[in-house]
Amino acid sequence: MFQGTPYFNLFDGKVELELMSKMGYDAGTFGNHEFDNGLNGLLKHFDKANFPFITSNYDFSNTVLAGKTKEYLVLEKSGLRIGIFAVGIKLDGMVDPNNHKGVNYLEPIPVANRLSKKLRIEEHCDIVICLSHIGYHYQTDQVSDLVMASQTRGIDLIIGGHTHTFLDKPTEVKNLDGEITLVNQMGYGGVNLGRIDYYFDKKSGNKRYLAQHYTVDPSLPEDQKMWS
Repeated sequence: MFQGTPYFNLFDGKVELELMSKMGYDAGTFGNHEFDNGLNGLLKHFDKANFPFITSNYDFSNTVLAGKTKEYLVLEKSGLRIGIFAVGIKLDGMVDPNNHKGVNYLEPIPVANRLSKKLRIEEHCDIVICLSHIGYHYQTDQVSDLVMASQTRGIDLIIGGHTHTFLDKPTEVKNLDGEITLVNQMGYGGVNLGRIDYYFDKKSGNKRYLAQHYTVDPSLPEDQKMWS
């Protein structure tokens, strides 16, 4: 969301939040670069977003962001209940300590299991989505989207970031119940656009998905670029 272009350097995130609001975002979350200007910098233009931010494993209780984010969100669309929660990368070692002072980091997998269960059972959600900024995969034992998918229950879709991974299609991972969790990531910088449509059969309770990835053709002149 923040960082990567001169717009952020000039306007401290105001432009991005206004554009995301105009685009109709339902929800957002934070990656490590959202802390580049510190917590006060993150809060500076918070009012420019007309959508909520979800941060399930960052506890902001002792910071200026206390009460400004949601632990999870339930949306109702087309008669379905959609549960959304979000997990972020461990900030120690990635972000200046002064820029995340007071933030309590919680391990993603226990948080994911607790909230997916809550969304399924207490909130009666038909589908559960995790917004993730922990990364797609690592060669080490660091928690990633693939690891989280395999060690949780009840998550239908993980929309990931952080590792800037380009996928041709979502990765299907068997969770602890042997059911499929989709893991998807679109690279970085708006180069790709991902779309996943879920189709529900209300009689049987079954659902299926159709995934499409769109890429800007870099060979075209700027005013002729098309999604292909």
